[in-house]
Amino acid sequence: MTDITFEYLTRNLPARPDDAHKGTMGTLCSITGSYGFSGAAVLSAKAALRSGVGLHYQVIPEPVYPVFASSVYESVCVPVRGNSLGTVAPTDSDAILNTLSRATAVLIGCGMGNTSATAEVLRTVVKNSEVPVVIDADGINALSQHMNILNEQNAPLILTPHIKEFSRLSGLDVPDIIEHQSKVAEEFSLAHPDTVLVLKSHRTVIAENGVLYRNTAGNSGMAKGGSGDVLAGIIASLAAQGAAPFEAAIMGVHIHALAGDLAAVKHGRTSMLPSDIIDNLGEIFKRIEAAR
Repeated sequence: MTDITFEYLTRNLPARPDDAHKGTMGTLCSITGSYGFSGAAVLSAKAALRSGVGLHYQVIPEPVYPVFASSVYESVCVPVRGNSLGTVAPTDSDAILNTLSRATAVLIGCGMGNTSATAEVLRTVVKNSEVPVVIDADGINALSQHMNILNEQNAPLILTPHIKEFSRLSGLDVPDIIEHQSKVAEEFSLAHPDTVLVLKSHRTVIAENGVLYRNTAGNSGMAKGGSGDVLAGIIASLAAQGAAPFEAAIMGVHIHALAGDLAAVKHGRTSMLPSDIIDNLGEIFKRIEAAR
């Protein structure tokens, strides 16, 4: 297993040519948020945009649209009717597929709600996407109940479970995962080729085809609801800009952690917020660019 270094970021971060424009810097489609969980959509979108993606399309349930649109000015919103629970639904498939056709990467799951609707939307995305798909949070929970969805993938997947979500996904007990984190990550990645696993913990492990990287940055102030939404947005943004899925996951995890460490310096571990991680992404990207 290899520890992630800052040099890895300087070597692998997608280039940003002087003649770049919004159409050449990637297009991310996000299917996130639901009534009561608008924050997940807002945090993941802001993190993705702050991480450099050229265009961001947000598929958002109509009840959540006013909150999202008033919080994130740079996204192109695709409001959908959804269902009575205020979440994106299978009946929104036309809008979803139309948005997917424009994307260079997809993010699904943050704050969607763990419902049968989420599972069906996830199936639609995995089956039809021809670009990398980042599956987070309720997307992971839906997948754990319908693992056959993995048999329908047409493009690489990046799964970002925390320990308890991975327990649901793998059927392993939480204590066993904690004690043998590297081993279970390696075994899962070998059993599911063309899938990157980001097994989040105090020392997050990223695995693909039996190759493992470990993050050693970050701090306990990041242990707050919303931090995972920020991470998912960063990873999806890097994948949309052309980073290979494994590289996008490795870089995203480390950039997220370094920004978290800056937030802890400024605000303290107790008081820092996931939004503070987003606010410090710019400084991390500036340091990477300066070191190239």
